[in-house]
Amino acid sequence: MESPLTLQIFDFNIKVMQDELQKLGLKVNHYEENIRFLKSKLNAIEELCADMGIKIANYYSSMAPITNNDTSVEEAEQRSIQSILNQDKTAAGIICQLKVRHYQQVSKMSLMKDVLGIVASMGKVNDDNLSRILSEFLGLDNMLGVVCKTYDGVKSLDWKISGWKVHCLCLENIRPFSGDFMVNDPQRKLVLHKPRLPNGECPPGFLGFAVNMIHLDLTNLSCLTAGGHGLRETLFYCLFSHLQVYKTRAELRDAIPLINDGAVSLDGGILRPNGSFCLGNRTSLGVKFPVTANLGVSNLPDTITELEEQFKHKNWEKERLLEDMKRQEDLLSQVKDLFNKKKKQITDYLFQPTMRVQGSPTVRSPATMGSNPFQARPPHMR
Repeated sequence: MESPLTLQIFDFNIKVMQDELQKLGLKVNHYEENIRFLKSKLNAIEELCADMGIKIANYYSSMAPITNNDTSVEEAEQRSIQSILNQDKTAAGIICQLKVRHYQQVSKMSLMKDVLGIVASMGKVNDDNLSRILSEFLGLDNMLGVVCKTYDGVKSLDWKISGWKVHCLCLENIRPFSGDFMVNDPQRKLVLHKPRLPNGECPPGFLGFAVNMIHLDLTNLSCLTAGGHGLRETLFYCLFSHLQVYKTRAELRDAIPLINDGAVSLDGGILRPNGSFCLGNRTSLGVKFPVTANLGVSNLPDTITELEEQFKHKNWEKERLLEDMKRQEDLLSQVKDLFNKKKKQITDYLFQPTMRVQGSPTVRSPATMGSNPFQARPPHMR
């Protein structure tokens, strides 16, 4: 029979283990509640993304070849995208088709994860002649260039579109413009030194630098590299550098002593940075920058562009929620494992007597009841 002391020890141990089990149970409930909360937020975001994706897909799928000369922003966008879609045997055409036909799934595709867009669709100009001459200056390969944010996107394209010629521009590998930006300019135009005649005036016909004549919409303005550099000082500075724009070929020729990195004119003149001229009739590439007459009053950021920005932000929130859920599920799994082990420990302790503390001492203390420290010793020890 077990002594009262043994029973007290047994009860104490059981109480300690039950308290620990209860604490683990509370942790299990805590993590399960967190996961339920995160799932409810995730479901709400997925529904919102699905709704926005449908609206955006409907916008792009409603595109048709446009024959009129209206210069509204949305129609200019549509014409540009349609011209890229017509290049169906190029990587740019395939990527554009994916965006139009599978907009909701695009952000989940490994092929598109790091792709920002096609060069021809990433900027606008306010003059058709300017659009044509800049497109001709860059050439079809550059205009259909796939812009990736990091080198991971380039590697993904190389693996996914094997057998195709893919012209890629990787922002993180481009040396950005190192100068200043125009003060209080929402377009963040670059401060470049204008060509000057000996009298201090700009040469006749000089309109500006091509890199600053590209208009960026809200989405492209907010696109930054890990180093904080935007598209103008990376992509477009890489493509145009200090390329000057003039009204006429004659004015371009007169300004040659002041031109270092090439120049173009609105009537078709091209002076390459290496000093070579492009003469003769102008060629149409079939792909050019979108043209809109009034870039300053663009309504696109309030419609499709803003919706696309919200769509990207919600997808970012979704990815963060999935990461949080994964952490909570891992913690829940660990705590459940500890809970089950503790439960088994209590069961084993209750039903395995060998684990209990036994109450009959094998050696009695001289001071225990019934002993006499002063009694006579046995004869053999005297």
